[in-house]
Amino acid sequence: DVLYGSLSQKELLMTTEAHLSALESKHHRLEAEIDGELHRPSPDQSRLSTLKRENLRIKEEIARLRS
Repeated sequence: DVLYGSLSQKELLMTTEAHLSALESKHHRLEAEIDGELHRPSPDQSRLSTLKRENLRIKEEIARLRS
């Protein structure tokens, strides 16, 4: 693997865990943004759609990394 070729198994695991942690943080931030948008008097459906798509993409990436 070109990207990770020079990393030890431990370094690769730490890198993956750091990436997973960053994705989980972003997922929680998006959940909060979605919740905030839903509680506005007139939610922006286009923004909600974009946020939900991004959140789904991140959830899928988290699931892929955990498998």
